[in-house]
Amino acid sequence: MKKFMLTLAVGTLLAGVALAADEVTITGNMVCGKCTLHLTKQCQNVVQVQQGTNTVNYFLKNNDVSKAAHDPICDPGNSEKVTVTGTVKEKDGKEIMTPTKIEPAK
Repeated sequence: MKKFMLTLAVGTLLAGVALAADEVTITGNMVCGKCTLHLTKQCQNVVQVQQGTNTVNYFLKNNDVSKAAHDPICDPGNSEKVTVTGTVKEKDGKEIMTPTKIEPAK
């Protein structure tokens, strides 16, 4: 039983380290996916990041962090340079980011 508990504790610790390792930070221009880009049916933050000659769109999930940063960009043409920290997953060819922090870029 002690060996099982130790294995469970080590496994939980490693899982926590793996989750933290998946967190990334990006910097780019945040715009409204509906009002500016016309790519989403509802208002949604999208951070556009230049990678070489390509622009990559990171669609931010509508969690509390994302919603709190939306008002300044929710008009056609409005944008804000930001640094976003969170986890990224690809879904249907799109980069979907769950933000944990959004700050104005320095």
